[in-house]
Amino acid sequence: MGLSLKSTSSKVLASAALLAAAAGVAGMGTYGGFTASTSASTTVDAARVVLTGADAGTISVQAAKVIPGDTMERTLNLVNGSTIDLAGIALTTTASSTNLLTSDLSNGLQLQIDTCPVAWTGSGTGPYTCSAAGTPAQGTAVLAKRAVIGQNMALSGLTSTSVGKTDFLRVKMSLPTTANDDFQGLTNGVSFAFSAVTRGVTNK
Repeated sequence: MGLSLKSTSSKVLASAALLAAAAGVAGMGTYGGFTASTSASTTVDAARVVLTGADAGTISVQAAKVIPGDTMERTLNLVNGSTIDLAGIALTTTASSTNLLTSDLSNGLQLQIDTCPVAWTGSGTGPYTCSAAGTPAQGTAVLAKRAVIGQNMALSGLTSTSVGKTDFLRVKMSLPTTANDDFQGLTNGVSFAFSAVTRGVTNK
């Protein structure tokens, strides 16, 4: 039966019907909708930094009865077992006690470090020479001669900054001829700590 809008009662019924339809639409808007889900994952692999001084050398050999002008040579293989290349390698040396051997910057112990592409030729307390073709017998300096004690001294020209590479180092210490009688009978120890310097941060 059709609705007639001519009578009051018909108008009321029609309004009620329109309101009911509107409520139905509102209900659909409140409770209806589409849903979906998805997932993703990523793997984070942290780098591993390993720098070791292989015990193939003689750096731990004691130097006894040293006089001014003597030179002490020791060898050390510096190995990069990391999973990333390094930005650099630094050396910090510390003394086991405080006396003129390490505190006198000019007359005390002097340090120089050289590298060779292959193992140094020599044994025990040396002398050691570099027998690699195209390389001077004295090797290539990675730390120029200086006072033996220092903090975070940058070593240049190393290959062990690259993953899996080894540097064959010769550590040379000397007591200058200018060391006077005040140095007689002194004993000291020097510790070497090689530190890996990682690259700068970046986006991954």
